[in-house]
Amino acid sequence: MDITLREIYNGFAETYEKNRGLFDMTKVLASFYGRLHVEKGRLLDLGCGAGEPFPRFFIDRGWIVTGVDFSERMLELASKYIPEMQTIYADMCKVEFKPSQFEAITAIYSLFHVPRNDHAALFDKFYRWLCPKGKVLFTYATKEFTGSIEFDGYKEFMNQELYYSHKSPDKLYADLENTGFNIESADYRNIGNEIFLWVTASR
Repeated sequence: MDITLREIYNGFAETYEKNRGLFDMTKVLASFYGRLHVEKGRLLDLGCGAGEPFPRFFIDRGWIVTGVDFSERMLELASKYIPEMQTIYADMCKVEFKPSQFEAITAIYSLFHVPRNDHAALFDKFYRWLCPKGKVLFTYATKEFTGSIEFDGYKEFMNQELYYSHKSPDKLYADLENTGFNIESADYRNIGNEIFLWVTASR
């Protein structure tokens, strides 16, 4: 991820207020939370933005939440809306944690901005950072969004050209299984008139 993408998300922060609640995540949140093996634990949210809705949902249920984002403006909003969240200003590809630190990891609308050739290495990190029985939920771009089985390029979002990158679903699933993950669900969801693949996998 380069400085341009960071600048774009800093710009998005300026219009965040009027776009709050644009995407209804109620069903996604309920489905993922219902799969977790603990009622309270530690969540890592990669590409946390302003901390809504995932960190907010988990904090309201007594979880300790760490949010990572490379947009300083988004993290400023997070400190306003979700002051309870511990935030780290960093690129999700470069941040490091000790093994078995989290019961859950989420990467919502963020992983597909990472070059696809780096996805497998990130999955290795997810697996290492999760506790036994821990679960990860992430959003993945597919042909339904980009128009291609595999994609590495730019698409327009909110009048900006954003970088997206993804493998085919079969290659994605192979990466996860080679890492050691058990794929629990892979659902195509239409949220805000955008279709993405939402994947839940467990260690």
